[in-house]
Amino acid sequence: MKKKVYIISHSHWDREWYMPYEQHHMRLVELMDDVLELIESDPAFESFHLDGQTIILDDYLQVRPERKSAVQKAITDGKLRIGPFYILQDDFLISSESNVRNMLIGKKDSEKWGAPVKLGYFPDTFGNMGQTPQMMKQAGLDAAAFGRGVKPVGFNNEVLDDENYTSQYSEMWWQGPDGSTVLGLLFANWYSNGNEIPAEKEEALAFWTEKLGDAEKFASTDHLLMMNGVDHQPVQKDITKAIALANELFPDYEFVHSNFDEYLKQVRQELPQTVGTVYGELTSQETDGWFTLANTASARVYLKQWNTKVERQLENVTEPLAAMAYDLTQNYPHDQLEYAWKLLLQNHPHDSICGCSVDEVHREMVPRFEKANEVGKYLAEEALSKLTQSVNTEEFSETSYPFVVFNTSGYQKSEIVKIKVEIARKLFKEGVPNELWQELADSVTPIFEVVDSQGQRIPATISQPEVCFDYELPKDRFRVPYMAKYVEIQLPIDDLPAFSWKTFALQETKVKELESTSMLKNTEKHILENSYLHVTINEDGTLKVIDKNSGKTYDHLLTLEDTGDIGNEYIFKQPEGEMPILSSGHPAEISVVKDEPFMTQIKIIQRMRIPKSADELLEQEQKAVVDFRYRKAGRSAIMKELTVETLVTMEKNSTGLKFETTLDNQMKDHRLRMLFPTGLQADTHEADSIYEVVKRPNQVSQSWENPTNPQHQHAFVNIHDEKGGITVSNFGLNEYEILPESNTIALTLLRSVGEMGDWGYFPTPEAQCLGEHTFNYGIDFHGAGVERYATYQRAYAAQIPFSIKQTTRHSGQLKAQDAYLTVEGNTFAITAVKNSENNQCLVVRGFNMSEEAEDVIIEKNGKKEDALLNLLEERQNEVVDSRVEPYEIRTIGFDR
Repeated sequence: MKKKVYIISHSHWDREWYMPYEQHHMRLVELMDDVLELIESDPAFESFHLDGQTIILDDYLQVRPERKSAVQKAITDGKLRIGPFYILQDDFLISSESNVRNMLIGKKDSEKWGAPVKLGYFPDTFGNMGQTPQMMKQAGLDAAAFGRGVKPVGFNNEVLDDENYTSQYSEMWWQGPDGSTVLGLLFANWYSNGNEIPAEKEEALAFWTEKLGDAEKFASTDHLLMMNGVDHQPVQKDITKAIALANELFPDYEFVHSNFDEYLKQVRQELPQTVGTVYGELTSQETDGWFTLANTASARVYLKQWNTKVERQLENVTEPLAAMAYDLTQNYPHDQLEYAWKLLLQNHPHDSICGCSVDEVHREMVPRFEKANEVGKYLAEEALSKLTQSVNTEEFSETSYPFVVFNTSGYQKSEIVKIKVEIARKLFKEGVPNELWQELADSVTPIFEVVDSQGQRIPATISQPEVCFDYELPKDRFRVPYMAKYVEIQLPIDDLPAFSWKTFALQETKVKELESTSMLKNTEKHILENSYLHVTINEDGTLKVIDKNSGKTYDHLLTLEDTGDIGNEYIFKQPEGEMPILSSGHPAEISVVKDEPFMTQIKIIQRMRIPKSADELLEQEQKAVVDFRYRKAGRSAIMKELTVETLVTMEKNSTGLKFETTLDNQMKDHRLRMLFPTGLQADTHEADSIYEVVKRPNQVSQSWENPTNPQHQHAFVNIHDEKGGITVSNFGLNEYEILPESNTIALTLLRSVGEMGDWGYFPTPEAQCLGEHTFNYGIDFHGAGVERYATYQRAYAAQIPFSIKQTTRHSGQLKAQDAYLTVEGNTFAITAVKNSENNQCLVVRGFNMSEEAEDVIIEKNGKKEDALLNLLEERQNEVVDSRVEPYEIRTIGFDR
């Protein structure tokens, strides 16, 4: 029986990378023109695989709208194979929901044209998320193809000579942590193993002799896959001629121009029992560690911070508020939200969100973030207006100024909030603007207090008044400009339940302030204490924390570490023989910023002298394209001072501390991290990943050569032992490392490099990230057992701000304090609350963070869910059980 060789024509289309987007875009137009012409002119041309992403169709038709009918015919005839995703994302650096929205939008866009390819397509993602099997199964896909994560690859993706293959074949079963299994297809010789097939005899003999041997080395069946294309590869116009020649030259093989559907069908029928299984995350754990590309998590950190901001806005603020408002208006902004999501997803391809492209690419990303964010803010404000207009505030006095606080996270949340409350207004039509301003400024401001709807006084700080210009944009008439007098209120919101709201009001009082006790126990020694923590700020600015719950002591927290970086946007490389520069042991400036009844803030200023850049050799090595592993460059002998200011916040009822670090980076070629030595005896740690709290080993494999072991995270990383542990949370700081000394959690704040890396020399001066930066992160502490899951939920909630809006005193159908949903589940993490596309149901999605099953109860108006859904929000013929299995992703629907 002949072996069969399936040749699939394709072009892996990085939408933007080593050239700006429009440079790639114009080449895409040429590619599509050629593909459509070839489809029309060569009946033997079976099909072209459009790289698994439907955005290519949008990009092409933006320039060639007149070709829409030709595109439609090619798809209908099966000549152009599309979908199933909208873009090819980096799955580790975008949120769980972003990964799902990519599938949802991809499915919707695909079905406008025809049937999508039933294959989870991840040809070049920088590692693969552990929950891929479960996500694919819940999206109706039973196979996934990928290029990285299982076997060793080196520069330009060539195979390394290493015996430690996780899978002996290019075909394997891939099992997720919940037990879901799909067929995994590894591009063992990369997705270019059949590129540029010769149509001349001598060249074809040499080509196929080599390529067939390479494929047979890994194939588990007699069906061999040849990917005829690579990054931005023009379509091979004589491919059918080259295939006919191959059939003449190699009679023991049958060469066919084919597609993934047919190839996978045949492979499944002949898979041997010896095909192995890989488990969970595929991140090249069994390699030398140099090419995991995990350091893309710290390239251009500002992009990651923007991404987190917009994801939280759309997923956790705008969509829940819009769903809540739908109950009042029967209107949900599907089209506007899809527009915002598409803008955001356009920043999620692996060469975009990873920060590993040329400067022009990343410059264009920021406006996309800004646009998506503004849409999200607008829609959230619209929903807030509808909701607050319906909240009954009649319980407050007639002269009060009510405002409503909404918790749109899926967790009970405590936080200190700020709101500007308007206490007086003068319309422009009432006089001259500057005179109105002066009139308001001269008016007497009474003494105020804050109360809740039960009349209970709430501790708060109220600022001196300020007069500002503002305006309204009514829906039915022209804009209304005015001058208004405001005071800013800062108050603690304690234990506000998930998806609930509470109404407060600013009102006049004769009592100036509440009696209170300070958390600042020793001003000279800077000792802070609340019910949970005893914190000493050491002279060098590091912290010593006693967790009263577990009895554990953690010392030298907040140690700054700076090292040189002679690598690139993909990979960190410390100069040989260089020792890190630490902030410990150097006196810091420590001062009290605030000491309120509910919050104390301390500012720590640490000054470090670090080299201004790498030495001159680095630029020479970059231009000569010297492999970063073998560079000899060091750090400059010229030292400059780096001033790092960190604001430490202790809240009265908090088990943790919050940090905000600011700096003006004027140094190049370096990495700055914040170290948290734990001193805990543990072999593993846990981190937030895609629909998973993943357990990872603290130590590397035997084949690992990279001196570092960077890892991905989203909201937190945790180390614990049997008595307790510490969780380090973050906002948009996606890289961490566990250092063997004291099991230290090293959180990357900033990485500055000057070149893109990969296959040539592409200078990226903007990747040095010069200028001012602000980083937000925190630490939380827990005792034994499952208590750590509460710190995980608090880390998630910390990324989602309260939504606050001032309103008037009025009647309304909503109570002054109530919950839209109630959620019970100690290890359940909620990721989405939104309307389904057809408005037939309210969609609630989340996952079990634990390896143990747990009962999770979610109710709306006292009623449990009506249906179990998959990730595509399609009803499943299964009874909804409150028991959520270990690592299960659960989507439920409440009938609308």
